[in-house]
Amino acid sequence: MIEKAIDYCANNRFMVFVVVFLLMLGGVYSIKGIPLDAVPDISDVQVIVYTTWEGRSPDLIEDQITYPIVTALISAPKVKTVRGFSDFGFSYVYVIFEDGTDIYWAKPRVLEYMQQIAGKLPPGVTPVIGPDATGVGWVYQYALVSEPGEYDLAYLRTLQDWYIRYALASVDGVAEVASVGGFVKQYQVNIDPNRLSAYNLSIRDVMARISASNSDVEGRLLEFGGREYMVRGRGYIKSVSDIEKIVVGTNRQGTPILLRDMANVTLGPEMRRGIVELNGQGEVAGGIVVMRFGENALDVIDNVKKKIKEIEPGLPKGVKIVPTYDRSELIHLSIENLQRTLIEEMIVVSVVIIIFLLHFRSAFVPIFALPIAVIASFIPMYYLRITSNIMSLGGIALAIGVLVDASIVMVENAYRKLSEGTEEEREQSFQTIIRAAKQVGRPIFFALVIIIISFIPVFLLEAQEGRMFKPLAFTKTFAMAASSLLAITLVPVLMTLFIRGKKLKPESENPVSKFFIGLYQPIMQWGLKYKWTTLLVSFAALPVTVLLLIFFPIGSEFMPPLYEGTIFYMPITSPGISVTESGRLMAIQDKILKTFPEVHTVFGKAGRAETSTDPAPFSMWETVVHLRPRDQWRKVKKNYSFLPQWLRPAAEKILGSHRTITYEELVNEMDKKMQFPGLQNAWTMPIRARIDMLTTGIRTPVGIKISGADLSKIEALGIHTEKILKEVPGTRSVYAERVAGGYFTDIRIKREEIARYGLTVGEVQDIIQTALGGDECHPDYRRPRTLSG
Repeated sequence: MIEKAIDYCANNRFMVFVVVFLLMLGGVYSIKGIPLDAVPDISDVQVIVYTTWEGRSPDLIEDQITYPIVTALISAPKVKTVRGFSDFGFSYVYVIFEDGTDIYWAKPRVLEYMQQIAGKLPPGVTPVIGPDATGVGWVYQYALVSEPGEYDLAYLRTLQDWYIRYALASVDGVAEVASVGGFVKQYQVNIDPNRLSAYNLSIRDVMARISASNSDVEGRLLEFGGREYMVRGRGYIKSVSDIEKIVVGTNRQGTPILLRDMANVTLGPEMRRGIVELNGQGEVAGGIVVMRFGENALDVIDNVKKKIKEIEPGLPKGVKIVPTYDRSELIHLSIENLQRTLIEEMIVVSVVIIIFLLHFRSAFVPIFALPIAVIASFIPMYYLRITSNIMSLGGIALAIGVLVDASIVMVENAYRKLSEGTEEEREQSFQTIIRAAKQVGRPIFFALVIIIISFIPVFLLEAQEGRMFKPLAFTKTFAMAASSLLAITLVPVLMTLFIRGKKLKPESENPVSKFFIGLYQPIMQWGLKYKWTTLLVSFAALPVTVLLLIFFPIGSEFMPPLYEGTIFYMPITSPGISVTESGRLMAIQDKILKTFPEVHTVFGKAGRAETSTDPAPFSMWETVVHLRPRDQWRKVKKNYSFLPQWLRPAAEKILGSHRTITYEELVNEMDKKMQFPGLQNAWTMPIRARIDMLTTGIRTPVGIKISGADLSKIEALGIHTEKILKEVPGTRSVYAERVAGGYFTDIRIKREEIARYGLTVGEVQDIIQTALGGDECHPDYRRPRTLSG
């Protein structure tokens, strides 16, 4: 069969070239349509249920919201795990589904099971389903900055919320654009309790009056002069003055009591649960572009950049959008690495063939066959929707060495047949080359097939392992399958075109070949002569290798460290830190980090962004340290202390006296400068950190989970474990989560005392909530009419 295929292709060269040309067109089309990303998203298929209950403590939210949702969803079909997380005013429930579940099938299932608890949650609480994205989808982040003194943080946040956010959300592939930092404007009514009491009014009365004074109504139609006029009752609040003029009652003489008579009405900021800072120069407003699950990250980022360029001319003078994280840089770097590997491989193959055969044209056969096999491997990737990332491209890079083997063996055999054959064989070079191809075609084809079959165990991997390594196995298999087919179709045709000539030098006249034959031939002859000794030595190598691995372990890690060009600095402290103190510490941290010459920008975030994919508390900072290109990093003196003193000057002259500082050395220097009392540092990279947090809930690559029934005992065991692990060699920092942490000021209501005044617990709680924490009378979702300075 294989011999017939070689014969047919050799005699129908035009058809072979047409098919290969069409194959390349399909490959190029597939390359343009394949989603591009830096690494495969190995996070589980999950749906996020996000619930807000403003002003409530975490324990109350845990009991009345998180627990009922978790218990309702735990029995949903294909659900593997349900994790709940409660914070001040927020509840997050992560529903983890089995591998292979379609996320757009999973979301309706969650909605169906949420109907079971629709009437069991507190009044006014409405859970919402998060976007079809994960934290790994944070592909682009930016900060809004203005010239000093030009615009305040409230203006920048308004600009982000009502203009920039919607413009970027319209980009295809964007799941949501989350706002963070700045101040959200709101009308604030600060009531004087003494005046309220003097007018014999309650806070409930005032709240009801404010709510009733902020709406528009319609009065149907009126006809005048042959025209219809729509009747509208305009009553929306548009200014502080409108609120001040609200009538809350009348006195004994019938004089109206206005809100301004008992309260101070101002335009102020909403309570903040997230702040951002840039380069240690002060707070800014910012945004996070979250990519939809399974989209092409590079296309999404490029389209977001185009949209930003479109809206920039319309921004107020002095306002700039500064990118602080851009994953496209890592994607481009991955693609460039593959391109460089391909070029280097082709050069090496060409040089090897030319040196060992002393025939320049023979090198064209593998040079042409290699890129065609690589391009063809993208066609099945396109139809199977395999993302082009560092792992899938790595599979092609790993296969390159095997891809050229088939071509090299065929070229070498055909060259040998012509150079060492008879005069008749040289005259009939076409037939000689085809016979040579048939001679090695079958073993080459089946050798490649055997290597492909050896990857079957990788396809059986599940969960994270499968999502990580299956793309590599798929792409390597596709590339080798393409190479197997090309080896018996295109390669023989190319050999008939390029391997010609009657003056081909035989291998015995090649000085390079003679040198290497002289090296390995005696060893081979000795091994054949002493067969049992050779076998004994070979088998003894196995136990020796095992013993070496036992006594000198090389270490292991599931996901190899990937240099992303960005450092993710995540210090953590005990719960309860205020927004003011958190912002002060973050500014100091960012200012120190910006002093390193390798750092381009520092974008610090404390607290959470306005997205369900970010449950970060104020006690954890997330600082994105964007680094400059490596060629701009500092030079440090090389260490030649391991050499004798008299050899060091010569080593410095030959090998150089300075080198570029390494990534680990840079992080160690940063860690030494970022030592703050009460803070534990963690250094990682953005994508790696997001994957760790989404998969296990742990913020660092290595962690220990302690389970039990008593929360206080769990916390005590965690703190004890923290002290022990600090002494482990190689440990940079350890922090145990204070799961029962937080500070509370409890107001315990005396039921007997309030009964004397005819009050209920609910009425007193309303006073506590409104007087101390504030209450939202009527949310206003109308956009600002103008943002001119």
